Amino acid sequence: MSGILYIVPTPIGNLSDISQRALDVLSEVSLIAAEDTRHSGQLLHHYGIGTKTISLHDHNEAQRTQILIKKLSEGESIALISDAGTPLISDPGYTLVSTCRAHKLKVIALPGPCALTTALSASGLPTDQFMFSGFLPVKQKAKQDAITSAAKRHMTCVFYESPRRVKDTILTCIDVLPALHHIVLAKELSKHFETYISGSAQEVLSWLEEDQAHQKGEFVLMLYCKAPNDEALPAQAIALLNQLGALLPPKQAAAVVSEHYKLNKKQLYEYALANKTK
Repeated sequence: MSGILYIVPTPIGNLSDISQRALDVLSEVSLIAAEDTRHSGQLLHHYGIGTKTISLHDHNEAQRTQILIKKLSEGESIALISDAGTPLISDPGYTLVSTCRAHKLKVIALPGPCALTTALSASGLPTDQFMFSGFLPVKQKAKQDAITSAAKRHMTCVFYESPRRVKDTILTCIDVLPALHHIVLAKELSKHFETYISGSAQEVLSWLEEDQAHQKGEFVLMLYCKAPNDEALPAQAIALLNQLGALLPPKQAAAVVSEHYKLNKKQLYEYALANKTK
């Protein structure tokens, strides 16, 4: 009989968050495929687990998959773990798991820690619908496009972000997000310095700039943009905007109404765009 590939979540910070079932599996399998064997070695040593490990990461997954498929086919059971959290969620493992499925090898996923669901559940943002897109693109134009697209979905959108790029990402949010937006930035989940910062992109930026230490750690960025709400604008402002819309481009009309009524220009512009064909 063939062996089983177990997908085993590991703690995202607090070592106590690992389940007894996960510990049992890691102790009983023949081999543990780990994203970084040195990093995972600390967890295994902490719990006295001596199971042999092999590395499986983005740069060697194709090669390692062939080795592991052979072992599984010969009856060995293997655990797949990442550095932290649930494997395959913005971590390696897709090639291995999809190949196992193609070979009709048994795959069992254990429930457990995941930064995505941990951050989302405590964010205070709507959770009836949400979109997870992993890490944002590095290139500026692609990042702008991704955030702009997320804003149009009018649901909570979740991204992972690195400490090196978090400030630049919030600056991009300031540039492209509509007026009706809400950001929650979660930092160092389940660790000693766990923090949730909630507010506008500008307010989050102010917090990041208060102290360089605020830009260190691992981040989950969550943003929610409400659909344009006509009732949020005074009737007089809407009337003037509609009148000017017949004479001026939406951006110029919004600027005039914003100055006259001291209202948010972005919100007026979004209303003008949404209603320009009405």
